[in-house]
Amino acid sequence: MLRLLRASVLLSLPLLASCSSLYFPPPPQVPLLTQKGEWSAGVHTNFSNNTAVQGAYAVGEHIGVMGSASFLHSNKKESLFGSKAERESVDHDFVEAGVGYFTRLRKDRRVLEVYGGLGVGSTKRTRFNQETNFTAETAEGTLHKYFVQVNYTSKEEKSFHAFGRDWPFNYGTALRASFMQLDKLKVNGLDVAPEDNVFLEPITYTRIQVVGPLQLQLISGSNFGLRSRKFLKASNSVFQFGIVVNIGGQEGRK
Repeated sequence: MLRLLRASVLLSLPLLASCSSLYFPPPPQVPLLTQKGEWSAGVHTNFSNNTAVQGAYAVGEHIGVMGSASFLHSNKKESLFGSKAERESVDHDFVEAGVGYFTRLRKDRRVLEVYGGLGVGSTKRTRFNQETNFTAETAEGTLHKYFVQVNYTSKEEKSFHAFGRDWPFNYGTALRASFMQLDKLKVNGLDVAPEDNVFLEPITYTRIQVVGPLQLQLISGSNFGLRSRKFLKASNSVFQFGIVVNIGGQEGRK
């Protein structure tokens, strides 16, 4: 009986994996540090309520540390496979930390940063039949991540005029490469072989100065998985919008 149950679960894996991923990427952090003692903090979210709290600090003239915590807890209705509407519940918690090198290119006041780090978290996705509230599918596991990231302010500061004032803004690019592992993977309560993948996340970001060090930031980009996987794949957005504050840095916008 147990073998038949396992077989039915394995046969259902392609159907479950056809439209879902258990990885919800946090936004790549771009603190743009410039000197020892500077710190950066930010809060970001998106339309899926994937929220991240981030912070970074320059512990040396060219050495910075950063950390973030992201979480997604949602319960929404959706229509799957052209059938009746079903309800989907997601519980995703993830933390990551990194250390790296930063420098300011004094000639044109741009900033270059290179970070490396790791992250851990847990993830669970459950689907319910909307009419009976019966659990249709459940997939869960733990996440481990190793990443490298390069941030670069690629343009000089500009401004636009609106609402009777000038709004300074600048923008840049970042590229994050991550090796992800999905361990202790269970589908409908049964153990499934763990998965891994390599993700590339190129993004662009735009910052608009609101008042003092307070800036609005918009992150837009893509997520590419280099390996074909059932549950650990690049099917969720890296789009984010939020608020960023930098205090204690060198003069000049970044």
